Amino acid sequence: MAPWLLYTLVTLAAYVGMEFMAWFTHKFVMHGILWNWHEDHHQPKHHKHGFFEKNDRFFLVFAIPSAFSYMFGSMTPHFWVFFIGVGISLYGLTYFLIHDVYIHRRFSWFKQLDSTYSRAILRAHGAHHAKQEKEEGESFGLLVVHPKFFRKRSSWKKEAKVAETREA
Repeated sequence: MAPWLLYTLVTLAAYVGMEFMAWFTHKFVMHGILWNWHEDHHQPKHHKHGFFEKNDRFFLVFAIPSAFSYMFGSMTPHFWVFFIGVGISLYGLTYFLIHDVYIHRRFSWFKQLDSTYSRAILRAHGAHHAKQEKEEGESFGLLVVHPKFFRKRSSWKKEAKVAETREA
C-alpha cells in the first residue's frame, strides 16, 4: 500500500473513531464520574461566570492522546501513528467549530448554517441540554445524529406522547 494511502486511511479511521470515543466519554465519563467538570456546561448562560467553563478542561484531556500520537509517531519507526494524532486533531477542530462556535456561539465567526443536517445537529444538542442533570440524557454524540432530529420537534414530541399512551 502506498504510504500516502495508508496515512489517509489512518487519519480517516481516527477521525471517525473519535465520534464514537466522544459519545462514549460524554455519556459515561462526563455524565458519570467527571460530572463535576461537565455540570456547568449544562447551566444556562446567566448562571456562568466568565468566558471559560470547567467543562473546557476536557479539551486538554482529549489533546493528550493526540499529542502522544504525534510524538510517538515521529520518534519511532511507526510513523503511521502520527496520523492518528492528525485524525484526533481534525476531529477536535471540527468539534470546536460545530459545538463551541456554531451551537453555543462562544465566538461569532459564522452566524447561521441552514441545512437539514445543521438543524438536526442543533435539535439533537438542544434535546441533550434540555436535561440539566447528569441522568436521563440523550444525544451524546456530535456528528452522528438520530434520525428523529431531522424532523421538526413537534413530530417527535407527538411520537413520545403516543409511546407514553401505549405504555399506560
